Amino acid sequence: MVKLKIWISRIIGYMLLATLLFMAFVVISSKISGGEPNILGYQLKTVLSGSMEPGIQTGAIIAIKPGGDMTRFQKGDVITFMQGENKLITHRIEKVQGEGKNIQYITKGDNNNGADLTPVLSNNVVGEYKGFTIPFIGYFMNFAQSKVGAALLLVFPGLILVIFSVFTLWKAIREVEGSKENEIPPVKS
Repeated sequence: MVKLKIWISRIIGYMLLATLLFMAFVVISSKISGGEPNILGYQLKTVLSGSMEPGIQTGAIIAIKPGGDMTRFQKGDVITFMQGENKLITHRIEKVQGEGKNIQYITKGDNNNGADLTPVLSNNVVGEYKGFTIPFIGYFMNFAQSKVGAALLLVFPGLILVIFSVFTLWKAIREVEGSKENEIPPVKS
């Protein structure tokens, strides 16, 4: 029973440490990149609308592969592109128009009734969606990018880890003191 408690204690400690390290990675990498974190050459983007549902849900994160020749895409590919100054959109290509560097894409969200009104210039394409999505994590990522979220996600797991460590240390000291009380004192002659 004691060994089981020790293993459970270690597992909880390692999980808390892993959570702290993961939170630190998410917060630091998002601050360094100025937005969503980059992992193994893929950018993680948060989905803020339901235009691509049910395949890509609102609040999910998706992985896109940035760079390369942005004139290479074909009908059916899903791309992420800039619309306006600060708005990223991920939609499926319905039609490719033009040739060479003058290629434009007619795009449509899978959940939308019609195609987007404005064609997408190949220069505005940021990357290609690679089929990787995790539902609901985007809400968390957006929170982590805020000042309050960054502070809480670094401080809270660290505080829990410290409290857990103090509790474990206190428990170990109590057990050592309890075993000393149970010892038989030496007999003096």
